[in-house]
Amino acid sequence: MTIILGLFITLACMLGGFTAMGGHVWVIWQPWEYVIICGAALGTFVVANPMKTIKDTGKATLEAFKNGTPTQAENIELLSLLYFMMRELRDKSRAEMEMIIDAPHESEVFKRSPSVTSNAELSTFICDYFRLIIMGNARTHEIESLMDEEIETVRHDKLKAYHALVAVADGLPALGIIAAVLGVVKAMGAIDQAPEILGHLIASALVGTFAGIFFSYAVVGPLATKVKIIRDKNLRCYVIVKQSLLAFMNGAMPQVAIEHGRKAISAYERPSIDDVEAATISGGMDRRTQGERRAA
Repeated sequence: MTIILGLFITLACMLGGFTAMGGHVWVIWQPWEYVIICGAALGTFVVANPMKTIKDTGKATLEAFKNGTPTQAENIELLSLLYFMMRELRDKSRAEMEMIIDAPHESEVFKRSPSVTSNAELSTFICDYFRLIIMGNARTHEIESLMDEEIETVRHDKLKAYHALVAVADGLPALGIIAAVLGVVKAMGAIDQAPEILGHLIASALVGTFAGIFFSYAVVGPLATKVKIIRDKNLRCYVIVKQSLLAFMNGAMPQVAIEHGRKAISAYERPSIDDVEAATISGGMDRRTQGERRAA
């Protein structure tokens, strides 16, 4: 919604100011200039990027419009999942843990955190490193190095959409000049017409320069920045997992380990200790009670 609001403010101020100066808004409406610029930008975007990046850019744009970042409740779900997985690792055998890791969608532990389960990449990341832990011979510094490398790889892949949009934004002013030059060529072909007609044609050509700069700095550029912000916030989930597991491997209790992960969350979205304890310790007590009832 903030993107739509920002564009509305931009257009209202720009067109309102232009009208207040005595300009005629209808002069700016030159659809074929926009077709030339936007079509050329789309074409160069397709040329420069593989199909996977093109699709991911569309997905990233939707995420930016929806402001699709983890909510406080989803962060609590992630911390709860890590807490219960670490408890299971201490209480269950290796074979039982492997059953959970091999089929996370069928596990009761993962079903408690639907937002994590719906994220296949994050679920795989969690399961892979729990698998390394239960093997028993992994060293903490080796796991940390491996996690850093994988997180950097994931970040590189996730930001391909951002770099693709930045490249389009950088090229739009030049494409606007191309549209303007084509408009001037058209105007020169009518050099024998009346000054009123010739003036209108030249004004139409200059709209191309305006449109290229406007789309670059007021639309695509800010959209690319929004995509980067959203993707970076989503990548914090991997850092939460990393910090929690490293603390657990260094001997911290599960409740202390997830506190390391909680501190990796931005202060604006970070849940309180009480909220996390209510979702973990209390939740764990409820689960034990249910298990005792089933056993009875």
